[in-house]
Amino acid sequence: MLLHGTIGGTMTSTGADVARGSTAVAGTSTRRLHPLFALLLLALVLRLAAALWPNVMYPDEIFQYLEPAWRMLGHDGILTWEWREGIRGWFLPTLLAGPVAVGGLIAPGGEGAFLVPRLVAASASLSIVVSAWFFGARISRTHAIVAAFAAAVWFELILLAPHTLGEPLATALIVPAALLVTSRPSQRHLAIGGALLAFAFVCRFQYAPAIAVLALGACWMRWRNLIPLIAGGLAALMLSAAIELAHGAVPFAWLIGNIRENLLHDRATEFGVTPPSAYLVNFLIVWSAAIVLPLAAIWRGARHAPLLLAVALVNLVFHSLIAHKEYRFVFLSVALFIIVAALGSADWVQWLRAKPGWRRWALPIVTGVWVLLSVTLAGASEGMRDYWTRGVGAARLAAELRSDPQMCGLALYNVRFQLLPGRERLVGAVPLYALEPADPLAELMLPPLLQATRPAFNRILARPAAAGDLPADFSRQSCARVGIADACIYARSGTCNAAAAAAFVINDVLVRMGH
Repeated sequence: MLLHGTIGGTMTSTGADVARGSTAVAGTSTRRLHPLFALLLLALVLRLAAALWPNVMYPDEIFQYLEPAWRMLGHDGILTWEWREGIRGWFLPTLLAGPVAVGGLIAPGGEGAFLVPRLVAASASLSIVVSAWFFGARISRTHAIVAAFAAAVWFELILLAPHTLGEPLATALIVPAALLVTSRPSQRHLAIGGALLAFAFVCRFQYAPAIAVLALGACWMRWRNLIPLIAGGLAALMLSAAIELAHGAVPFAWLIGNIRENLLHDRATEFGVTPPSAYLVNFLIVWSAAIVLPLAAIWRGARHAPLLLAVALVNLVFHSLIAHKEYRFVFLSVALFIIVAALGSADWVQWLRAKPGWRRWALPIVTGVWVLLSVTLAGASEGMRDYWTRGVGAARLAAELRSDPQMCGLALYNVRFQLLPGRERLVGAVPLYALEPADPLAELMLPPLLQATRPAFNRILARPAAAGDLPADFSRQSCARVGIADACIYARSGTCNAAAAAAFVINDVLVRMGH
């Protein structure tokens, strides 16, 4: 029934409703800024501000994407087990290599190579706002304004927009693809939509069930639509395969390896296991009691976009069945839920306008509620506050270390490299060592090892609790929150002899630990 309601497109409005919405959009006044451009400007300002804020929500955005892109350009970088095992594809790092290179030229020292890709990712997320507008425009101009406004200001969409992760980038492809392949699409739109869906699959292959539901809905009762849809998808997959071949890799071998490592060898479960209800609990925590309003709006908006709701629910259910869960994994569902809820809330605008004395205030009230909810919920939960601030302290320490002209070697003393912002931003060309208790060569005897290797470095990054282990000539400089506790820079004067810690260069240590 859900798919049947989408025959002819995602929206179930009448032809007259669509015509009115289209006419309203087409009748743009030349004397004032079009609402869509104003909303895009609002969305861009909010996302650029988020991009400039140096938080790192997940290590993957650095070590699975930006660090490989940096290595592609001929620089040294940290190599994680995923890349050693070949379970990551080259599509996204290759896509990000250009912005990384531009950033490195504009602002050498790692900051530009970190910031410019974030600005690009933030700009790409505007596709969600544009798509929300045109989904709404299929119903009325009011629905277009409310849908685009909600997508522009909703805190979760702003929070993840600048992060170089597969989930937000895939979502920025899937949402416009959904727009293109629904509502009696042309052959050209189907082909482009198929290509976007294929690229999204390469970015985040776990979105495959959601992509399949969207493709099925687009072709329901019009199976000839499959031909251009598949053709566009195959063209995109061939491009991705060509990128893999250019890197000397077997096309899509990373996909097989990823499934093997995470499903057969349970590598993902090493990072945590939660029950199937975890995402529902997460929504209750993040949205708290205010979840009643989005749920009511989604219930109302489902009649306008049943296919979008179906895709969001399938994606949520599929990821709930995976043992290892992270908030970002269901970002596609969050984006689609917000669009559907926005369409439902636009109905309330029309309802209020039908009441005497409320016509002028209907749109400001509904959009004001969206802003109030977004601002309030953005920092209401402890987890959300952590997302906004995670990595900021590490970025400050990294900037201090990177600009230190006296540093000739840095040792991470029982501080996880995943909490830090990448090799280039941390030390540049200076040697980087890791002293970890899990390293077989360390044999859990870190203090004696530190004493033996100390000639190789004159800076140490360690927890304050470990200060008693450090050599007496190292003094504490600066501290900041790194992960769940503080970490501090300890420094000594003098030069470095790299031979003293040659076996503890970070990439060699990671190989021994299997990290």
